[in-house]
Amino acid sequence: MTIGEAPSGATPLFGTMTPLPIEARERLIDLLNRRLACAVDLYTQAQQAHWNVKGMMFAELHALFEQIAGRVQAHADQLAEHVSALGGTALGTARIAARASGLPEYPLAAVTGRQHVEALAERVAQYAESLRGAIALARELDDPVTEDLVTSLARDAGMLRWMLEAHVQDVRS
Repeated sequence: MTIGEAPSGATPLFGTMTPLPIEARERLIDLLNRRLACAVDLYTQAQQAHWNVKGMMFAELHALFEQIAGRVQAHADQLAEHVSALGGTALGTARIAARASGLPEYPLAAVTGRQHVEALAERVAQYAESLRGAIALARELDDPVTEDLVTSLARDAGMLRWMLEAHVQDVRS
């Protein structure tokens, strides 16, 4: 398996009264499981920053990273539940996330607030962009419910990115 690829091995597709064709459901389940892997990975990376930040802005950043981790954990829950609602199996273990997430490994040498903010901002931005891409596929497959879900998550991820970037942005004249 390569980075960003769903795990191999068939999982059952359960019956559901959703009006979506089976082929569309399968594609959406795969798409959502890949976003779920990113969300689980991002959650653990935000926790890594939360546990290990040091320096002058410790208290503020410690709390911010905990807030980000909590919101991303909520994203993972929504993605997993929607996979299940489509009749799929949510693939959200840490091992699956490690194999399937497209996010880079967290820099374990990060110590300062700036290092953690920059690392998390980069990863949140990548996650947000992956959600934006999911919007287009949901629209193509004519599933407004999935489109609405990933739009909502992308909007929230964009806000998280902004909250991080604001700490390191310079004013340009």
